[in-house]
Amino acid sequence: MNQSLGLVSLVVRDYDEAIAFFVGTLGFRLVEDSPVPEQGKRWVVVSPPGAAESQLLLARASTPEQESRIGAQTGGRVFLFLYTDDFWRDYTAYRARGVVFVREPVEQPYGTVAVFQDLYGNQWDLLQPSAAHSRMRSGG
Repeated sequence: MNQSLGLVSLVVRDYDEAIAFFVGTLGFRLVEDSPVPEQGKRWVVVSPPGAAESQLLLARASTPEQESRIGAQTGGRVFLFLYTDDFWRDYTAYRARGVVFVREPVEQPYGTVAVFQDLYGNQWDLLQPSAAHSRMRSGG
């Protein structure tokens, strides 16, 4: 049996500001931006550069309860893990583009990592896995 996560939904305040951040600031690829007229919504999907399967559905909050979750989908824990093949390239580029890092880079047994916030305050790990960790993840 083969399975994979198709999309992870991220509750956002506004489609266009979310696209500007994820595509313009983080360098993600805009996979789809289609209207859903019967619901007054859009189907907006972004993906990290080079990613084959991992994609985010940018879902605009449509109720007060959903709005209360913007930026706090995991209660302050790191929410998403952005793996990179060059930590220092991406860390330097993100800082230059104004991305806020709430934990500075550290070397861990599993790789080089720093925590940043997206435009809503969700926390992300920027992580370049160590060679040993990469082998373990791939089953090698």
